[in-house]
Amino acid sequence: MDKVFYNKSSSLSLGWDPNWFGCDHFDDTLTSAVRKWQKESGLTADGLVGPATYRRIWTERESEISIFKPSSRNFDSNRWIVHNGKFIPIEWNKVILWDEDCGLDTKKGNYYDYSGKPERKPTFFVNHWDVCLSSESCAGVLKRRGASVHFCIDNDGTIYQLLDTQHGAWHAGGQKWNQKSIGVEISNAYYTKYQSWYEKNGLGSRPVLEDSWTHGNKHKPHLGFYPVQVEAARALWKAIHIGHGIPLECPLRDGQMLTGVSSEAAKGKFEGFIHHYHLTRRKIDCGGFDLVPNLQIVRQSPMYCL
Repeated sequence: MDKVFYNKSSSLSLGWDPNWFGCDHFDDTLTSAVRKWQKESGLTADGLVGPATYRRIWTERESEISIFKPSSRNFDSNRWIVHNGKFIPIEWNKVILWDEDCGLDTKKGNYYDYSGKPERKPTFFVNHWDVCLSSESCAGVLKRRGASVHFCIDNDGTIYQLLDTQHGAWHAGGQKWNQKSIGVEISNAYYTKYQSWYEKNGLGSRPVLEDSWTHGNKHKPHLGFYPVQVEAARALWKAIHIGHGIPLECPLRDGQMLTGVSSEAAKGKFEGFIHHYHLTRRKIDCGGFDLVPNLQIVRQSPMYCL
């Protein structure tokens, strides 16, 4: 068997690179490095990256993913998000991965685990507000509820990645939605009674939305997102668009963002960026957050090349 050819084919089908084994090329040096790693890991040392070897190294990388971050490629912030063990650059200076200091993670068993499986190709992105006072609190609530999400955006605009987007997070509701989507929880306690908490904790007053509608109903005044959170969301959407190819589109009616359920989104057929309420009448998040002008800002920004 030509082991170099086998590993090239394996890399294409499974999505790994020679640098996972400390090498730069598909050659005999890589075969020797794979064989050494397999022997140290208690696997059959044949130098071939088959499914068993791939699953093992994928899982090990995930447990300490931040040490594998590449050097900056003309991005001053040198920040990244992760899909299938690979890094997607993001133009935002406050991004914390699950294994880093102060990182937030996801409880094993609270998501569809696609480690070592064919690359997942999500087609839409779901925005949520967490009805919590912080992303740390949100992560704790998700663990207790047996749920999960890929990202959280905190009050100060910090983006936390809790889960590799290769996995299917349990955030949108139905299996068909979870398996096709990526999700973010944006910190916002929603009720105006919590405004004083934000002020006392030095975060400043949140915007209050007076004209927020979903499903044909006008809501009582409620808290909106801090401007820095909106900026962080746009940076995340841009990275997701470039890294995953999800279109910078949202459900529309007569050129305006739809404020009710999108039939295409509910069927799992919409490709783009949506709010949770676009999937079901049981949800109202993120009412009052107009995606149209924000996605337009992302479209008009310079796009970088991976």
